[in-house]
Amino acid sequence: MGVAVGIDTGFDRKPSLDALNDIVDGDLRAVNALILERMQSPVPMIPQLAGHVVAAGGKRLRPMLTLAAARLCGYAGPRHVGLATCVEFIHTATLLHDDVVDDSSLRRGLASANTLFGNKPSVLVGDFLFSRAFELMVEDGSLEVLAILSRASSIIAEGEVMQLVTTSDIETTEEAYLNVIRAKTAHLFAAACRIGAIVADRPRSEADALEAYGMNLGIAFQLIDDVLDYSAKQATLGKTIGDDFREGKMTLPIVLALRRGDEAEHAFWRRTVEALEQTPEDLHQAIAILKNRRALVDTVEQARGYGQEAALALGAFPDGPVKQALLDVVEFCVDRAY
Repeated sequence: MGVAVGIDTGFDRKPSLDALNDIVDGDLRAVNALILERMQSPVPMIPQLAGHVVAAGGKRLRPMLTLAAARLCGYAGPRHVGLATCVEFIHTATLLHDDVVDDSSLRRGLASANTLFGNKPSVLVGDFLFSRAFELMVEDGSLEVLAILSRASSIIAEGEVMQLVTTSDIETTEEAYLNVIRAKTAHLFAAACRIGAIVADRPRSEADALEAYGMNLGIAFQLIDDVLDYSAKQATLGKTIGDDFREGKMTLPIVLALRRGDEAEHAFWRRTVEALEQTPEDLHQAIAILKNRRALVDTVEQARGYGQEAALALGAFPDGPVKQALLDVVEFCVDRAY
């Protein structure tokens, strides 16, 4: 069993995605309908497996960012729906591939697709969803959009390979870790936001501002995910506590703890993370070390810093309900740690 992190949030109210959901509700229903339409195939296993992942739910945060960014830029046409669907297909494809690489048994509280259907079908259906995403990009007809999303797809793949290289490598630096999460998580957030300005034909300065918002939000999001792996709250999110630890993933809490630890703690990390020689009690000890070395608290503080940068990036836009909803997203992402 894990130990709750238990850090004061400093927020006067509980942040939520409610305002964002209300603003994009109609568009998001159109996205969900298009997801269901485009995941169909005459090969029965494809919609069955893809449908399992879609049915697992999730907040649809990335496509909602595309929808909200387009709305923030005053866009009133239909293109953002197809592109938000494209973003979700890219994300879902990476989830399918990630669960195979990580040998995960749960996804959002349900048995993962690779557990139910096997690794090979999961990889191939992930490839199918990537292909569907590119079909949607081509149908949109914008070479600029195609460039943004195809580049994001390749960077995500690079990030996953980078993470494989750093796994169980206790010499991993904070810079190397940040490079991994920028690639595997934050670039899709950034692309999802930038294309909202592109479809609205807004100036490059606004596209850059939305990209900066998405990039910093994505980094903050992943930092909090890494903290949650050592939090009892993880179970309420449908995930197993300590998965990153058991897999030897070098996330920022461990990087910080190694930097601050003594020789006995270094020996512990060498055994458990580098050699992956773990006992059932080791996760509890890892959490105790991370808390004692303030690695969890300081990771949350870094997430706050990136969240503040995300909020500042929205200064390029006038105040209003959509901008406030996007600011609420920042607080929501950081508040997940509590």
